[in-house]
Amino acid sequence: MTYQEMLENARTCIGKYCKACPVCNGRACRNQMPGPGAKGAGDTAIRNYDKWQEIRVNMDTLCPNDPVDTGLELFGKRFRFPFFAGPVGAVNLHYGEAYNDESYNEVLVSACAAAGIAAFTGDGTNPAVMRGATAAISRAGGAGVPTVKPWNLETVLEKMDAVTASGAFAVAMDVDAAGLPFLKNMTPPAGRKSVEELKNIVGFCKGVPFVVKGIMTVKGALKAKEAGAAGIVVSNHGGRVLDQCPSTAEVLEEIVKAVDGSMKIFVDGGIRSGTDVFKALALGADAVIIARPFVTAVYGGGAEGVGAYVEKIGSELADTMSMCGASSLADITRDMIWNPGR
Repeated sequence: MTYQEMLENARTCIGKYCKACPVCNGRACRNQMPGPGAKGAGDTAIRNYDKWQEIRVNMDTLCPNDPVDTGLELFGKRFRFPFFAGPVGAVNLHYGEAYNDESYNEVLVSACAAAGIAAFTGDGTNPAVMRGATAAISRAGGAGVPTVKPWNLETVLEKMDAVTASGAFAVAMDVDAAGLPFLKNMTPPAGRKSVEELKNIVGFCKGVPFVVKGIMTVKGALKAKEAGAAGIVVSNHGGRVLDQCPSTAEVLEEIVKAVDGSMKIFVDGGIRSGTDVFKALALGADAVIIARPFVTAVYGGGAEGVGAYVEKIGSELADTMSMCGASSLADITRDMIWNPGR
């Protein structure tokens, strides 16, 4: 299956909100929720995409013609590429009835593992969503990151039993999900977390690396570090939860400098090509997360669609590395990109 075939298939079953656009840039769905859009005008998702496009790469082919290695070591595991599928929940509500959360995660987790990467899985008000996600991760040998919503502590503790039993190589919490309108006034309750509350949650993980998703400031990154997080995701929840945010591309570099290697740093938000992945690594990220396009891949081709999408992004990354003088991820440096905002 080609990438184009996958897109065409997705348009036949992905529902009325998502358009399975050739490039997922936030424009066609900007204020649709339910759907892949956002609260308000939806300008943050658009800004996420646009700011990565403003950053350019510096070509340099006067370098040794060594093979290009795109592999990444992270939390004791080896991956083919430094990008992961992002967590998505309520897919039947937002993307169409072809999948529900359990069947979506089953396909995504296994297909990502087969392609040499891993999937962050979503969560929901129905406990079966987390049970299904962690079961899929267990069958994939722990190659997945269950992502827990910022529920009350009692609910989080209940979910951690399934998380730790899955053998997942890491666990995450998308604290920015506190801004999702369909989580407000729900049972179980969800919302913001203090540093002390987050520290307690980290303790529930029994030594499994804990990743805080939804960090957009240096202050937030240092709070996550104080709570004991092993990693953070620089993320504004794909622009879904708050208008008028800066893009992740605009805040990544200052957060990287403040953290100074003390935690692993992921970034998401509008990253849509292997060249974008390269730019994020040049700004200091350890790895990248891509969410919405993986939904299109699953709806458009199941496991085969996911495999085609992973190969597309991976080959684009390898080509950019080759043309910019990098033979490994460690070779990617800040001077390989041109950023007009800095």
